[in-house]
Amino acid sequence: MKRMRFLYLLMALLATAGSAASEGMLGANQRIFSEHLGYDLQYRVYRPAGTSADDQLPTLYVTDGQRYLEKGGFKPVLDEAIDAGVVAPVLVVFLDSRNPDRLEVDRRNAQFMCNADFAAFFADELVPTISRDEPVSLSREDRAILGISFGGLNSACFGLMLSNIFSGIGMQSPASSDHVDVVSESYEERDLLPLKIFLSAGTQNDNLASVKRFKRVLDRKGYDVTYFVVREGHNWRNWTPLLDDVLKTFFPEKK
Repeated sequence: MKRMRFLYLLMALLATAGSAASEGMLGANQRIFSEHLGYDLQYRVYRPAGTSADDQLPTLYVTDGQRYLEKGGFKPVLDEAIDAGVVAPVLVVFLDSRNPDRLEVDRRNAQFMCNADFAAFFADELVPTISRDEPVSLSREDRAILGISFGGLNSACFGLMLSNIFSGIGMQSPASSDHVDVVSESYEERDLLPLKIFLSAGTQNDNLASVKRFKRVLDRKGYDVTYFVVREGHNWRNWTPLLDDVLKTFFPEKK
């Protein structure tokens, strides 16, 4: 009897150790000063389990990063999808939209409106810093940007402004309807860009009508679009269940 209990205990310990080993590491907040924006920002980096200094990982940049972590539960989604082999190991940069010295001050409304200075911050400051400090691929084909609501609008803007930096454009419920229509017109006017796009919206109190119009434009232009409409509103019940679909769109496990 004691031997059996010992064996069960050993099996439980091994199972626990295996589970812990499969979890990625979410680093502490790091600060970066932006010459383009004129202030400090902060971000956290998720590194998948087993990351080594010689890796060349693809990278997902997430605006509203604090919301995706605290409300969206993104880290467990990453851990499970990577551990299950559903997606390739990916490094994720969670950029906080708040003033790091006064967290009650959120800068997202100014940053995310096709802000040229915010785009320059990514191109000249944040992406080069991550490329220098982290074991990531330097290829644009291995970079994607993701955001919700106004952050989704920002992703659409980055598709137009930074297609030389990002090949993956993730938009969850891009907002507002008027802004999405303006961006949609810009995509209509531009030549086809080398982008893979994830686009989603909810059916209740979301920007579904404008998102549908945007989707039709993208289809006419010939973009590679992964598209979801879910029976939820402008909330995390809409967005969180689609996170694994975002990951599979941009970072499928290579066979």
